[in-house]
Amino acid sequence: MPVAERADHAGETEEVVLRVPAAPAYLAVLRTATAGLAARLDMTLDEIEDLRIAVDEAAALLMEGGGENAELVAGFTIEPDALSVRVTGPAATLPEPHSFAWAVLEALAGEVETGTVDGGTWVRLRHERSLRGR
Repeated sequence: MPVAERADHAGETEEVVLRVPAAPAYLAVLRTATAGLAARLDMTLDEIEDLRIAVDEAAALLMEGGGENAELVAGFTIEPDALSVRVTGPAATLPEPHSFAWAVLEALAGEVETGTVDGGTWVRLRHERSLRGR
């Protein structure tokens, strides 16, 4: 069952953490949360859709190899002009920096980082809001 937690940090930065089962059926929950939080930053419709696709791609990469009780954890950091999403999952391997998947993530989100944690891997996506038309 999805679980969301919210924590306020030093003034203008907020963090939202969402835990869902590592199953394709729950990717829609992550996409919807991404869209809602990006909309709070007044991102354009194109930016929102790009982030939704990037989070979906990252989560799909990270859920591989998870058992029945495996989880995806998405940590959203909301800054005044940017949204960062760190998705952690049970996958044993990281996307290669020169792979097609990495190129897609960079094209859609802007900044991409990866790493490992005990029992899995993570991908962090960060997108700064476009200031055009503002």
